[in-house]
Amino acid sequence: MWPGPYSEWGSKKNIIASCDQSLKRLQSDYVDIFYHHRPDPDTPIEETARALDLLVQQGKALYIGISNYSAEQTKAITKVFRALGTPFIIHQPRYNMLDRWIEDGLTDVLADEGIGAITFSPLAQGLLTNRYLNGIPADSRVARPDSPFLSPEKVDQTISTVQELNKIAQQRGQSLSEMALAWNLQQPTVASVLVGASRLSQLQDSVHALDNLTFTAEELAAIQKILA
Repeated sequence: MWPGPYSEWGSKKNIIASCDQSLKRLQSDYVDIFYHHRPDPDTPIEETARALDLLVQQGKALYIGISNYSAEQTKAITKVFRALGTPFIIHQPRYNMLDRWIEDGLTDVLADEGIGAITFSPLAQGLLTNRYLNGIPADSRVARPDSPFLSPEKVDQTISTVQELNKIAQQRGQSLSEMALAWNLQQPTVASVLVGASRLSQLQDSVHALDNLTFTAEELAAIQKILA
């Protein structure tokens, strides 16, 4: 947020200042949900939790969310929030067919604590779309040398998997991206997904995922076999 100490992470100084700066940019008195986007290894989790709770007390946020917290970190901060009476309602993790880390404990914690997940990167930066089914298009961001998230190597590593998933999507009468979003939503702890779009057609494609959210046991087993 600014040069020098306390410029990021989870200290009370950073959290309060970050919220104040965001509200100033938004020209708003409050936000519906204020997220803490990553746990701070150098700040006690109690300080982070109390700072987030203070935002609610000050009327700057109605609810609190966290992002990228592990199962144990989520359990720890939830305990503090419950003691404080903080309206902590949502966890925002990265989750998609190619990145299922939340299934290794986090989904259990969310279910036990009654907290929903709103997942980001559900299409794996475009890997779970028809964009790279037949290789890397010359005008794609993967083809650019400055692409921060995707690389030709990553496309090469996943292309056979994505092609097999696309066959199941076609059998379901969906595009690959529609099926990928529907698959996210069939996870019981996932309340919603965050979708990005650079064109209206991409957003329309995402919305059509709602046309078929049900998977048969055979489809889930086939998907699991491909992803294993």
